[in-house]
Amino acid sequence: MDALIIAAGYGSRLAELSPSKPLTPVCGVPLIEIGVRQAMEAGVTRVVVVTGHKADLVEAFLADLSLRAGIEIVPVRLADWSTPNGYSVMAGATRCNGNYLLMMADHMFEADILARLLAEDSPERGVTLAIDRRVDSPLVDPDDATWVKMDDAGRITAIGKTIAPYDAVDCGAFLATPELAIAIRDTIAAGKSGSLSDGMQRLADAGRAGTMDIDDAWWMDVDDPRAHELAEELAPWHLARTFANVPLTADED
Repeated sequence: MDALIIAAGYGSRLAELSPSKPLTPVCGVPLIEIGVRQAMEAGVTRVVVVTGHKADLVEAFLADLSLRAGIEIVPVRLADWSTPNGYSVMAGATRCNGNYLLMMADHMFEADILARLLAEDSPERGVTLAIDRRVDSPLVDPDDATWVKMDDAGRITAIGKTIAPYDAVDCGAFLATPELAIAIRDTIAAGKSGSLSDGMQRLADAGRAGTMDIDDAWWMDVDDPRAHELAEELAPWHLARTFANVPLTADED
């Protein structure tokens, strides 16, 4: 199984902490490394990373990480990283073999979430999204969250930042099939912006977008200084295995 991690954007709200959002450290470990190692813990054997802003820095780090972690990491550079995130999905999906685990570079997850998601493959779905019904959680930023409305069978009926009412929040982890990139491409052809949510809504309209409830598992989106401060406090408790797999450097030893 491949993982596709989107890491192309500017990350303006974290710019005061780091020149590159994927390289922003949490407890000394860059977010992109946390993501790669979490994917490995879930069973992924190859990682595709879409780069853009500060691509040279990110790709140099990924080359080193590939050697240290012992996993193939394939960078795919997006020429125009100001485009909506669906363009990153389309670019990265061309390098993935079959279905893939889709992750955002600034999200962190307990390994069980990703491992469970990998087991959600079904011919009845073009994509499965990890969702959290705890919409009032203090770890969810209501101004930035992507909300999800579902039917009684757990299929997505609506998804976006401005929908109402809603049942859950999008956790930023997907089990994607090749249908997702095709759906994004089709929405662009129909005049949409090309966001990931546009593609998800197209699959939802076709009854092809399923969900997986993470129940009481831990995750968070590290998108601004407040969230980063919380991540520094909480991540060592919830991602102990991930951090244990990061070798100490000479300075840390």
